[in-house]
Amino acid sequence: MMHDAQLLIRDATSGDHAFLVDCAAAMALETEHKQLDPARLAHGVRTLLAQPARGFYLIAERASTRIGTLMVTYEWSDWRGGDFCWIQSVYVLPEARRGGVYRALHAATQARARNAGAVGLRLYVEQDNTHAQRTYAALGMQRTTYAMFEQEFTAQ
Repeated sequence: MMHDAQLLIRDATSGDHAFLVDCAAAMALETEHKQLDPARLAHGVRTLLAQPARGFYLIAERASTRIGTLMVTYEWSDWRGGDFCWIQSVYVLPEARRGGVYRALHAATQARARNAGAVGLRLYVEQDNTHAQRTYAALGMQRTTYAMFEQEFTAQ
């Protein structure tokens, strides 16, 4: 748990489920113009909350009001002999943006990853989201030479 005089960063709990679902849905709509399936998303959030070996969510609060979140999942690197922590599902409520919320979430993630012996942080960002890219670069992250490919399977 991390906090300054006004901002608290804490681990999410099952009581944050609805907020996490709402944030993930809003982020997908805002950044990728995707409408996520509500039941599938609710299941996905619930599963991660119940299985900490897969990852965790952090919540940012001001004055006991939730204003942002991010999710971290793990990826083993045989090349480096350790885990990368992948930052995903980043969302800060529009009215709380440009107030250091993501910076605080990132710092808490970085500290937790270092303390756990992770080999680094990774994230992916939409190619056109230059604002987010500048934010990540300002926090010491660097663009990689990798392109991302995906093959999605439909639900059975």
